[in-house]
Amino acid sequence: MAVKWTDGHSSPILCLNASKEGLVASGAEGGDLMVWSEDGTPLGHLRFQGTDDVASVLFSNTCPTKLYASHGETVSVLDVRSLKDSLDHFHVNEEEINCLSLNETENLLASADDSGTIKILDLENKKVSRSLKRHSNICSAVAFRPHRPQSLVSCGLDIQVMLWSLQKARPLWITNLQKDESEDLDGPQSPGQLLNPALVHSVSVASCGNIFSCGAEDGRVRIFRVMGVKCEQELRFKGHTLGISQVNFLPESYLLLTGGNDGKVMLWDVSSDIEKKHKSATKHTHKRKMKRAKQDGKTGASVTEKKEHGRILPKLTIEHGEKVNWLLVTKIKGCQSILVADQTNCISVYPLN
Repeated sequence: MAVKWTDGHSSPILCLNASKEGLVASGAEGGDLMVWSEDGTPLGHLRFQGTDDVASVLFSNTCPTKLYASHGETVSVLDVRSLKDSLDHFHVNEEEINCLSLNETENLLASADDSGTIKILDLENKKVSRSLKRHSNICSAVAFRPHRPQSLVSCGLDIQVMLWSLQKARPLWITNLQKDESEDLDGPQSPGQLLNPALVHSVSVASCGNIFSCGAEDGRVRIFRVMGVKCEQELRFKGHTLGISQVNFLPESYLLLTGGNDGKVMLWDVSSDIEKKHKSATKHTHKRKMKRAKQDGKTGASVTEKKEHGRILPKLTIEHGEKVNWLLVTKIKGCQSILVADQTNCISVYPLN
């Protein structure tokens, strides 16, 4: 059974984040923001002017009392010790912001919005340093890569996933999940696949910086490896019976947490599959090159390599019961715990043994 954090919000909670010191921030519909202690005690409350939702909250790692919050097209910088007085605010996006991400050096903040644009804000000079425009629909998520402060990945409702380098104003690599899927399936797509296009809702980069995962509307989990200026799909497996709203790698591991519209939260260990695939790819590089040369110059992974990995099973399944809006793993009273935000105004806490 989950422990419920109540007495905070009066509307559905949309996003969560935790500081290094154990504080938890939550954003909700209608401009509502809360800060909680690690035992679920409300410490602070702020309601932004207007009716814009708080869609993303993000603590600074270098200054754990500093909190970034997006509401509508605006990013506010707050001190959690005194939420009423904002340290700064930026209005650089033209449409509603869906996701925020800080790079490791914390000099750059990325904000992805409904227009499909990603604004890169130079926090030292307080101005936009890059405006990344390639998504043709809502950009739902963006994430800087650990150890690479000038590199990030993004995904959107245009069914595309992109790898960016901030030295260039264009993506280094793009994949269309629906197109890639149709290319490696035998025969035409089933009606279910046509009804559930792979709209991409969430992206998470592992601590190594080279592995990232995407969660999509078709219920599949996809895991990619960054290979220089391109990416290769390592794994794809069925994760949920409905769309996946959240993916989240646990720190310093290849344990992946997913949450879906089917009301389930699942924990996957993909470490062995990633390692096997990487070793196999290294071992057979020469054979693949020879094979590709025989295929009249055709490139890309073979059909066998791109088949779904149906053998992967979750290590843990939580029947949460509500559509998942956000997932967070943090320590609560010394124990790793999963925090879940859903369509209610409560935060559910599950101990992760």
